[in-house]
Amino acid sequence: MTQADLIAALPEGRLPPGLMALRPSDLLALFGAGLIVSALLSLLILPFTTRRPSRKTLIRATRDLPPEDRLLAIARILGHLPEELRPAAYGLEPPPSGEALERIALSAKRPVSAESSSGADGDRGRDG
Repeated sequence: MTQADLIAALPEGRLPPGLMALRPSDLLALFGAGLIVSALLSLLILPFTTRRPSRKTLIRATRDLPPEDRLLAIARILGHLPEELRPAAYGLEPPPSGEALERIALSAKRPVSAESSSGADGDRGRDG
C-alpha cells in the first residue's frame, strides 16, 4: 500500500468542508488572538525586565526620614551597615549629618563574607 492509498483510505473529516477552509475573518480572528496572547505574555514578563533604581537613588529617597529610621533604611538598601555608621545605629554617638551619611553609604563596599576570607589557604599569601 502506497502513501497515496493510505491517505485515500482515511475517513472524511467530521466537519463540513465549508468549516475546514480558512476565510479572511478566521485569519483576522487568529491574528487578534495572537495579539492578545502576546500582550498577556509581555505583562507577565514586565516585572522581570524593569530596571531597578540605583543605590544612589534609593539612598537619596531616605532624606525625609528621621536619622534613626534613615540608618535602618540605608542598612536595608546596602544589605549591611557600614562600620562608620554602627556607633550611631546603636546610640553610642549622634548620627552624622545628611551629606556625611550619604557619602558614607555611597562609598560603602560590600562586606567580605566569612567563607571567602577564611579557609585552609587564607593566610598563605601574607608571610610568604
